[in-house]
Amino acid sequence: MDIIAAGGGLVGLSTAALLRQAGHHVTVLEQAPEIRAAGAGIGLWDNALHVFDRIGIGADVRAMGEEINAWFFDAAGKSWRAPGTSDRDYRFLLVPRAPLNSLLADAIGPGHIELAARATGFTETDDAVTVHLADGRSLRGDLLIGADGVHSRIRAELLPGYEAQAHAGHIAWRAIVPAGAERPEGTVLTVGRDRTRGGYSRVGAGQTMWMVNQFDAGELVGGKRDRALLRARNLTGNGWQDDLLTMIANTPEDAILENRIMLVPALPRWSSARVSLIGDAAHGLSPHLSAGGTLGIEDATVLLDAVDTAPTLADALIRYEQARIPRFARVREFAAQVENAAGPAEFAARYAEFSNWMLATEPHRGPERLT
Repeated sequence: MDIIAAGGGLVGLSTAALLRQAGHHVTVLEQAPEIRAAGAGIGLWDNALHVFDRIGIGADVRAMGEEINAWFFDAAGKSWRAPGTSDRDYRFLLVPRAPLNSLLADAIGPGHIELAARATGFTETDDAVTVHLADGRSLRGDLLIGADGVHSRIRAELLPGYEAQAHAGHIAWRAIVPAGAERPEGTVLTVGRDRTRGGYSRVGAGQTMWMVNQFDAGELVGGKRDRALLRARNLTGNGWQDDLLTMIANTPEDAILENRIMLVPALPRWSSARVSLIGDAAHGLSPHLSAGGTLGIEDATVLLDAVDTAPTLADALIRYEQARIPRFARVREFAAQVENAAGPAEFAARYAEFSNWMLATEPHRGPERLT
């Protein structure tokens, strides 16, 4: 099958690599002039790593990341986990995005990736789908996968009126910096005052990623570093998180990522007969679950198995979305519970409920299994 993937981010590349490995002809359209990463680090749970194993790059992905065995803290540094939980409920791999995307691009092959190629829309017929590019060209294929993120042009064409919406007042700051004298085990996540959360973790050899986010962040004053420092002080007490403050203060302004968090509303469908959405284009989430990338990578394996087993492509896309839409309805419920957790104890409990459910119902292991 000739498949076009619009979007060369983590999920688009993972989907293309998986489809290529299964024998499909895939072309990735990436609007940037090079494969690059939007973001600093990405948390990958076992369900994502199983997909990378299927592609054949699992060992390389594990080698480039740092295993995180997460604990949650209050602003005085007291650690919390939910009673009755285990390391499995809090353990994931933190991987720098840029080398991960490069690894995936290598798995796909440069001849299957078109750079500076921005998809602006599509025309669908009974026989094919034609993707229109900003430079005036068109590409024809059997299937178009919209992997072009929360501001997806493919979603806008497929489902007008379902634009991404701002998660009101929710701002995130993060950066990857050279590792220094901070705690090598990191602080993972502190649940602080004024709906602020943040911490830091090693994210590869000699690198540390720090992150701060705040709900109801209010007016943004000063530069990115000043704004991040102001919120990070909500995470401190009795010297706890002083390392984080120092790290942020020493981070160059242009190395800091600052993002207003955008959410994709629940969609009534993800597909037509020859077009389907995947990853953030279908279900852009708030990052406080630290699982949006993992769940998007899950999409890829469910889509592939539907395409390879259903009698027609249209049947496959129906099967794919019927498996995924209910899963993300449940994810949204978990996300609301985690977001509204009153403190670290409740946060740890709600997070463990989510991660345990996510891993227990991994596609082909739990009730979402395709038949």
